[in-house]
Amino acid sequence: MSNGNNSESGESRPSNFIRDAVIDDLKTKKFGEATIQTRFPPEPNGYLHIGHAKSICLNFGLAAEFGGKTNLRFDDTNPEKEEQEYVDSITQDVHWLGFNWDGLHYASDYFDQLCDWAVKLIGDGKAYVDDLSADEIRKHRGTLTEPGKDSPFRNRDAKENLNLFERMRKGEFPDGSRVLRAKIDMASPNLNMRDPVMYRILRADHHRTGSKWCIYPMYDFAHGQSDSIERVTHSVCTLEFEDHRPLYNWFIQQLGIFPSQQMEFDRLNLTFTLLSKRKLLKLVQEKYVSGWDDPRMPTLSGVRRRGYTPQSIRNFCGAIGVSKTNGTLDLAMLEHFVREDLNKRAPRVMAVLRPLKVVIDNFPDAEVDQVDAINNPEDESAGKRTVPFSKVLYIEQDDFREVPPKQYYRLSPGREVRLRYGYFITAQSVVKNEKGDVVEVHCTYDPATRGGNSPDGRKVKSTIHWVSSAHAVDAEVRLYDKLFTVEDPDRTEEGHDFTANLNPNSLEVISQAKLEPSLASAMNGEKYQFERLGYFCVDPDSKVGNLVFNRTVALKDSWARVQKRS
Repeated sequence: MSNGNNSESGESRPSNFIRDAVIDDLKTKKFGEATIQTRFPPEPNGYLHIGHAKSICLNFGLAAEFGGKTNLRFDDTNPEKEEQEYVDSITQDVHWLGFNWDGLHYASDYFDQLCDWAVKLIGDGKAYVDDLSADEIRKHRGTLTEPGKDSPFRNRDAKENLNLFERMRKGEFPDGSRVLRAKIDMASPNLNMRDPVMYRILRADHHRTGSKWCIYPMYDFAHGQSDSIERVTHSVCTLEFEDHRPLYNWFIQQLGIFPSQQMEFDRLNLTFTLLSKRKLLKLVQEKYVSGWDDPRMPTLSGVRRRGYTPQSIRNFCGAIGVSKTNGTLDLAMLEHFVREDLNKRAPRVMAVLRPLKVVIDNFPDAEVDQVDAINNPEDESAGKRTVPFSKVLYIEQDDFREVPPKQYYRLSPGREVRLRYGYFITAQSVVKNEKGDVVEVHCTYDPATRGGNSPDGRKVKSTIHWVSSAHAVDAEVRLYDKLFTVEDPDRTEEGHDFTANLNPNSLEVISQAKLEPSLASAMNGEKYQFERLGYFCVDPDSKVGNLVFNRTVALKDSWARVQKRS
């Protein structure tokens, strides 16, 4: 794995305002001789999702392009919601995407330093202990059109504030009874500058520091200072933090520490997709999905299990660039990049999901032919394989119609079709069950058409895939669709939440699919193109003798067609 940037891997991205700013800062030596330093700073309160991939690629890509470094830092200042499980999943996801961090840090590494800086601000008259409750603080803050009102405790002297803060730290006061606030401007047009809370009392065991602390810094106090400690030159975050930038700068300026600078970019939004850790957590906790790695989830662990490749996600993130305006991208665009990457690397195999038996009456009973099949037409080095062909085959139920509709060119009575890599066959008769359903089709084949071509040059209008019955491998195949039925899952009728938009048909399980025998030893995570059906990968539930495949994405590519039209 690498945090390099090259066009072959798709990591080179179009010029954008953040990249341009980095170039200008290097030219003007804004940070002196300091190396470009970025960071990816997730809170370990959930699993990473596809939206985080954009930030990961941007931070690591910028540093790599300009010879800099990137840290992975966990902003673990909220112990009630953070767990080691999330830390482990995040590190796995960043590595899976193909990146190695230069430093692994935690905001909790800096708790002592942050506390010391809080004491400095108190001593400088820039922070005070407030006895107001959270509701009272909220009421005093004012609105976008009305200034806030000073707390009655705002003008305590530094000595009293230092004493109270030390007693807060020692655990003398109940949870929520006091907070430490920055003393800035209650009339500021930016609500974030109206004496924001810096510390709150919270007795909760931390996943790293245990019970050492009963006060914890707020994100806005910890984030900029953590950046400064790590000498982060470009603190890249999403647009919802733009209004927090003046506060970010204020703390750094008041403390006189390394001047990290915050820069904001548009967050990634996709149609038919929710990218809120809180809402994804609800799906997991209320068992709408099987877990964080359910292949319908937009988490990186979910799309990995579904069969997405890290390169396809990196290519996608490189193509969309960054801007200062939030928008929503079509999910089909992401799927296009997944198909494009899998098309290059996925071996082709034949699999029949809904089998219909075909008997070739004039094929020798005991004979087994071995036909040559191309492993990947996009990769000549992938070579060929042999596939057994016998008297009894399986084809897809949809590939036969006893009474064909107009423009149906697949198998039907009296019609000749090509079997992929095999022979021309013609349907002659059918066998039905007591319900009248066709359960067996009897055909004849032309031995002269081996390999799928006729020596007399006759043409057929359809080629279908197949699997030899005697050699078929049974498998469970899980067909995944969009998790939500509407483009904006957050938009609901009054009285409903986003779960009302869940797709009841987002998963179909096929229990008796038939696969060609080359897949008998397929291993967890391996990816294939099932010819004519889509891209599939082996699920972790799979075992030898009990194969399980997930459909990653169908072959149809609506985004590619949109691009061609435009």
